[in-house]
Amino acid sequence: MSEIALASINSFGSKPPKDDFVPPAEEQILEIPISEFNAVLEDLVSIYNQIAEAVRDAGLVRGRELARLTEDHARVLKAEKSPTVKLMLLNAFIKRLFLKIREALKSRPEEGGKVIQVCSKIMARAVQIIDYIKTTIQDDPFRRKEISFDSKQARILFSGAGGEPVSRRDTIRAMRKAERLWPALNCGHRPNDGRQTTRLIGKTEDLKDSPIIGYRDLWQRSDRKVGMSL
Repeated sequence: MSEIALASINSFGSKPPKDDFVPPAEEQILEIPISEFNAVLEDLVSIYNQIAEAVRDAGLVRGRELARLTEDHARVLKAEKSPTVKLMLLNAFIKRLFLKIREALKSRPEEGGKVIQVCSKIMARAVQIIDYIKTTIQDDPFRRKEISFDSKQARILFSGAGGEPVSRRDTIRAMRKAERLWPALNCGHRPNDGRQTTRLIGKTEDLKDSPIIGYRDLWQRSDRKVGMSL
């Protein structure tokens, strides 16, 4: 390892050159054992996979989209023969995942100033919506290509569970929370509706990647596996 350390110092100029220093005719080459270089590559792959899993678990990117992204990265990495290019590709792929995280966090609405009790009720109602849509997809005899769930249906669902009417505002908040927990759902207004009824819609194919919510801490993750290997 002393030769590697010395080569690093010479290559990056950590020490000031002497007065009689003569620069080499060509760039110096750093020699690293293949086993050590492969260990670095494997470590970067592990970091990439951990970041991809964190993105999936947090619901920052749709499961299908994230799976396609990691599959593309894996294909490019395996096709590349040069170890140094593999290293640069892994670095670029990791940066791309961090960019996805930053974009997703910026697009999320702020949730400051809410009472904790209200937040827990909103979360519980959002979970009710998700469970209802999951059941609807599983038991749908018509095999619809798109699922729609409006605020009127949501209020009926909430009233049936607790027996107390839920306000339109809290219903919409729960629907928007469900959208954040399950990115395959889109929350918006029904078109050509003068009352601007809020609804959740999603393509059945995309909704197959449903979140799994732990009812103890309401942590959610996608069923779809993401990651790659060398």
